[in-house]
Order: sequence, then structure tokens, then C-alpha cells
Amino acid sequence: MGKIIPIIMVVLGISGGIGAGLALRPAPAEYSEMPNPCGEVTSQTHASGAEKMAEEPSDLEYVKLNNQFVVPVVSTNRVDALIVVSLSVEVPQGRKEEIYAREPKLRDAFLQVFFDHANMGGFKGTFTNSNNMDILRRALLETAHDIGGDLITDVLIMDIARQDV
Repeated sequence: MGKIIPIIMVVLGISGGIGAGLALRPAPAEYSEMPNPCGEVTSQTHASGAEKMAEEPSDLEYVKLNNQFVVPVVSTNRVDALIVVSLSVEVPQGRKEEIYAREPKLRDAFLQVFFDHANMGGFKGTFTNSNNMDILRRALLETAHDIGGDLITDVLIMDIARQDV
């Protein structure tokens, strides 16, 4: 009987804790509006993917650049790794051929951006962290605007891989 009393006390303590937790739990809040960090109030409606497609017809198309970019990561006179990157560019509908006409110049400029990024150490360590990728995306888009003007609206990094040598 002396061993059963501690077990009963533990079971009663756990049961009481669960019961108190359920009884004192706050009611679930239902919000129809959520404050925006900018101070405005926005509605919490979520449209499905099909509804978004119907509401916002896209007048953009994506052009995949033909070949991947291979970027060496060099340190102390030797290649430590190779970075392989695939890019696509976002252009207004119907202007895909203009990108293909400018592709050699775009590839050259993008490759220079990748070399600069590698020389600054952008592909060392955790090279895919958001800060490094934001710096790279911004530099690629800026270069794309220098070459194509307002023709290119965005540069998308489709694939990126690092192979240590």
C-alpha cells in the first residue's frame, strides 16, 4: 500500500494539471482584420492559386539563359571550388527574342558579377544565406538594367550548386 500512494498522487497531480490547463486556456481569437506594420489595416483573406491567376493576368514571361555559369572560387593561387548557376530573366510578354539577341552581352556581364562576388568571398561558407543571395541578386539585376534597360524586370537564380575541388 505504501508504494501505491505515491503513484496515485502523481496521477492525480498530472490529471489536475491537465484539467486546469484546459479550463484556463484562452478562447481562440478570430481576427478578420490584421494590423499592417505600416499602420494600415488589411483584411486576412487568402485567395487560392486559381483565384490569383484569374485576378492577375500575367503580362510577363521568363527566359532561361541557354547555358549554366561556371564560376571558380580561387584562394591562394588554387581553385577551391566551382559554383554552377542557372539563370532566367523576367521580361514583358513578347520580348523574349530581344533577350536572345542580347544574350552574349548579358552572359559576359553576369559572369563578371559572379567573378566579383566570388572574389569578395560571397561563395565561401554558407554562400546561400539570404544576405549573400540578396547582394548577388541585386548586383545581377543592376547589371541587367545596365545592359537591357527596362526590358529586364527581374533576374531569377534557378539553380546554384557548389562543388569543392
